[in-house]
Amino acid sequence: MFKIIHAAFLAPGIKRFVLQAPRIARKQKPGQFVILRIYEEGERIPVTIENSNPEQGTISIVVQSAGKTTHLLNSLNGGDSLLDVVGPLGKPSEIENFGTVVVIGGGVGTAMAYPTAAALKRAGNRVISIVGARNKELVILESEMRAVSDELLITTDDGSYVEKGFVTDKLRQLIEKGTHIDLVLAVGPIVMMKAVADMTRKENIRTVVSLNPIMIDGTGMCGGCRVLIDSKSEFACVDGPEFDAHRVNFEVLMQRNAMYRDAEQKSMEEFRARAKPPAVGEPTSRKGSEKWGTPAANSCVATSSTQGAER
Repeated sequence: MFKIIHAAFLAPGIKRFVLQAPRIARKQKPGQFVILRIYEEGERIPVTIENSNPEQGTISIVVQSAGKTTHLLNSLNGGDSLLDVVGPLGKPSEIENFGTVVVIGGGVGTAMAYPTAAALKRAGNRVISIVGARNKELVILESEMRAVSDELLITTDDGSYVEKGFVTDKLRQLIEKGTHIDLVLAVGPIVMMKAVADMTRKENIRTVVSLNPIMIDGTGMCGGCRVLIDSKSEFACVDGPEFDAHRVNFEVLMQRNAMYRDAEQKSMEEFRARAKPPAVGEPTSRKGSEKWGTPAANSCVATSSTQGAER
């Protein structure tokens, strides 16, 4: 069992967990992830490691409520435990002094981009970070990203905070004003990463994306996380999760991530139907919620494009 040391919401539906995982904390590098399982019959979901503290033996993850399992996970609190946390998995981010690096985080992707941005800054790069969210409430890790960036640009879809627009608008402005960019790292929704890749391909700017396909075992055995890279199948769990954006077939990636959408929606509807909200004053942790939708009460179908939403 892996104890939750601390848990707190960063934004509506987005929660940070600090987990006791000393072996993972000692070995983790930026860009890597873990696969976790809440209970015996539960779904395995991949989540990028936001941070680690080897001295305290802890790792931090950030989870967005997207499907049944992530809603269940975000109902847990400090003192609760997860059954399994496996990692660190995947290849670490490539860290060296490239020069000027633009790090782009879309939505919860900001939490995944943060450790790599910090490592790139420590390596001597000039880091320009672009953070995007649907609205002001969903902007996360602003102070953390500002601390590791030479320049931080923020956009919101609805214009409720800083500037209205998309992360690609800010990237286009940097290019148009002649900013020399040696590398772009983009992490977030597939459509956003594809838009970034299309833009930088025209400018011949090296671009890396962190992919989030369906994933089950995380060791390359199941083949569920296949992605097409230059028309060749590779596994995001062992060959990635980071890939050259200009070589990725995003259309196939989007199709694969949508394969289980109907099953996921059905699972979520069943979960909501069974789960009853606690009465006023009733505990909301797993230990105190046995009667309104605990892991033990709700079996989970292994449907996984919601997994992609986590990474």
